[in-house]
Amino acid sequence: MKIRVVQTASKASAVQIVRYQNNKRIILHHVGSAHNEAELSELMLSAKEWIKSYSNQLSVFPDESPNKLLLLNHSTFIGVQYRYFYEQINSILDKMGLGVLPPLLNDLATIRIFEPASKLRSLELMEQFFGINHSRKSYYKIAPQCIELKETVLQKIVAFAKEHYSFNFDIVFYDVTTLYFETFEEDELRKNGFSKGNKSQQPQILVALMVTKEGFPISYEIFSGNTFEGHTIIPVINEFIKTNKVKEFTVVADAAMISSQNIAQLTQNNISYIVGARLGNLSADLLATLEKQIDRQDGKSIRLKTDLGYLICSYSSVRYRKDLYEMNKQIEKAKQVIEAPSKSRKVKFTKANKQQIELNEELIEKTKKLLGIKGYYTNLEERTASNQTIIERYHELYRIEQAFRISKSDLQTRPVFHFKEQPIKLHILICFMALVISKYIEIKTAVSIRRFIDEAKKIMDGQILNQMTGKIVTIKAQHSEKMQGIISKLFPPH
Repeated sequence: MKIRVVQTASKASAVQIVRYQNNKRIILHHVGSAHNEAELSELMLSAKEWIKSYSNQLSVFPDESPNKLLLLNHSTFIGVQYRYFYEQINSILDKMGLGVLPPLLNDLATIRIFEPASKLRSLELMEQFFGINHSRKSYYKIAPQCIELKETVLQKIVAFAKEHYSFNFDIVFYDVTTLYFETFEEDELRKNGFSKGNKSQQPQILVALMVTKEGFPISYEIFSGNTFEGHTIIPVINEFIKTNKVKEFTVVADAAMISSQNIAQLTQNNISYIVGARLGNLSADLLATLEKQIDRQDGKSIRLKTDLGYLICSYSSVRYRKDLYEMNKQIEKAKQVIEAPSKSRKVKFTKANKQQIELNEELIEKTKKLLGIKGYYTNLEERTASNQTIIERYHELYRIEQAFRISKSDLQTRPVFHFKEQPIKLHILICFMALVISKYIEIKTAVSIRRFIDEAKKIMDGQILNQMTGKIVTIKAQHSEKMQGIISKLFPPH
């Protein structure tokens, strides 16, 4: 094929693409007519593009700059894609061993990070942002199979944590949260219960999450919305230990998980624990012992033996000021309720006495004794873990709270719009995978997932449609220095 330029009767330059066969000239395509050098240059470039597309062969010469196509009247800018982000997330999925999963499942987790939306809307966004096409039919077909992959996902994640974070089950952090639904109808899974999101009138589910000391998620479980959170810890931990054949295990959880029954089962199963203590529930004798022995100096702590294990208490002057402020504020509220009984509502430091509301002086006195004191229960001996070690490990519980915040805000896990059990389970699996990837990025780069997305969105592939050839030409964006620094931490050179 050759480009032929001939003069027309109107003295224009006609650009043609021709082929010679059996000494005959065959015109394959008439590109157009030029009336000056600039127009001729444009038509020549277009002719070269047409030949490349028609012959489907690679040129031995460097490609023309795609930017030149914008100068052609028959070229149209059709939009941008974020293939760079997509490729980085896929590299992370491969690194975690999750690349073996169905592409649709991984793509749903990827778009959940990039721009959370409903599943069907996500399919549209995948095509728009990544150029990846999954039909609705394929989604409905594969969705039930994806739910069955939960155990595979968890096994891959635990193996990754072992390799990259030296995770050896010595300590995990456990907590639960509630996810509400945009409906008022209950079923076996979606139940009304105590809502952590102040959505008590709407049915919910309970999600339990376990993370490493770095904050990396390693497991999760779903419970019906009316399940008491304290009843979740034993079955979740026992199943985790059984699945991973764990011998030594320490769990850190908040005060809601503590009960004599839970302590007995943890001890029976040789599970070490560190949990928050609700000091307001202490017996009079134990409170008297605590008051007598506690050293009210910053950094000081004591260890008392109780039926729930060792009670470790520490004092902080900062906490004292905070507790005092909160106590005085609650006392003022109580006094207002007493002065205006018609507007009475249940508040702390009030009690009913012969159809009258009065200050609960006993509770106020007990609260004063506990100002500035924080308590923790554990069954770890002091020779194994000092008081300071117990306190420090408990304070790392914020990592799981941070994971929940990412899940609920950046990944928009809630509210849940699904109404059947299978789609709900798939939704939580996708969100868990997205959370795992997000936390890995944050831990590895010390950059928030929101900032990572913002930087990745600056790297756009421009798409130009050559209307003459029907070919889409991609213009790759240059990486910013900041993004290069982030990626070098995610994928350091060996």
